[in-house]
Amino acid sequence: DVALFAEMGFKAFRTSIAWTRIFPRGDEKEPNEEGLKFYDDLFDECHKYGIEPVITLSHFELPWALAKEYGGFRNRQAIDMFVKFAKVCFERYQHKVKYWMTFNEINNQADVTQHNLIQEGAVLLQEGDDAEYLMYLSAHHELVASALAVKAAHEINPDLQVGCMIGMNGVYPASPKPEDVMNALGAMHQKYWYVEVHARGHYPRHILKKFERKGYDFITEEDKKILAEGKVDYIGFSYYMSFATKYQGRNEKTFDYVPEDFVRNTYLKASDWGWQIDPIGLKISCVDLYDRYRKPLFIVENGLGAKDTVEADGSINDDYRIDYLREHIRQMYKAIEEDGVELMGYTTWAPIDLLSNSTNQMSKRYGFIYVDVDDYGNGTYKRSKKKSYDWYKEVIATNGSSILDD
Repeated sequence: DVALFAEMGFKAFRTSIAWTRIFPRGDEKEPNEEGLKFYDDLFDECHKYGIEPVITLSHFELPWALAKEYGGFRNRQAIDMFVKFAKVCFERYQHKVKYWMTFNEINNQADVTQHNLIQEGAVLLQEGDDAEYLMYLSAHHELVASALAVKAAHEINPDLQVGCMIGMNGVYPASPKPEDVMNALGAMHQKYWYVEVHARGHYPRHILKKFERKGYDFITEEDKKILAEGKVDYIGFSYYMSFATKYQGRNEKTFDYVPEDFVRNTYLKASDWGWQIDPIGLKISCVDLYDRYRKPLFIVENGLGAKDTVEADGSINDDYRIDYLREHIRQMYKAIEEDGVELMGYTTWAPIDLLSNSTNQMSKRYGFIYVDVDDYGNGTYKRSKKKSYDWYKEVIATNGSSILDD
């Protein structure tokens, strides 16, 4: 697979380190050498081809024992376990990996109905538990763990660059009606406050007022000091789509985020899975993030999940994926050239077909490289190049100039 990436001309490859490869339970005293060696081999293979690894420490996963026995990040002990894991990785790979991110799409847990505390079988929620409180408590512990990891990385090697990673999907008001605009503002508040803590080292006033209204009191003075000292070096983010929201009276006092108020944006087309395709929204997101935080940006996920068809001659003509990526890259370029956005890099999700986390499907394909396996694990697992493979190879070779005027 890495050789196929190299043939495309990849300059960077984003992946993650499985926490359980290093600490299978999470609470071991010593790391697993076999797991550490696995990533030595992977990073060495990347560097053999001049590919820079871009590494996420936790991508929607943590050791099962940490979830089952400790309650996950609702427990402050998880902070120490994560920081220990991060330090081991920084120390081991500091000369092989320069660019790091702590928690993948950390703000996507803001919808309590989708939060990882609610896991059948994990029994993390007990009768009488306040799920929303535990969501915010867990997020706070993750933010403290992230800040401690950033500080540790800089102490281990000042050249290391550590960023946050957020899911960036802009939310438009469904109309100019002031209540719709307020609804969109509330939705973006729920998205941005995580970035605020990562990038500025403190909670924004609006989320503190929300905690005050609800009686949530879990931020210590020591936590505040840690957050202030552990600000990220850059903002990594994913971008796939945008949303629209319409006020429907559910949140008349505060205009807080209400996912049930999201509506279809009739000005946009959508993917097979209903994800609204909005290239201009990528430029809007880049400009908004940069204007707010003045931190370098790194687009680490962007792509189209689609159903690919293998033709009789073996070809896979994914022109729809080419169209999607072309228009998004053009808007990325505009953000740089027209608005002065400092953009470090761009990596797609994903260069090779893999199991789509949101729907548990292989048939929701993102890659330039096709993997012969179906939703049930049946297939040869053979790799083959799609039409987009050669197209993106040319994009890399020309640093994007090949698609600016075509």
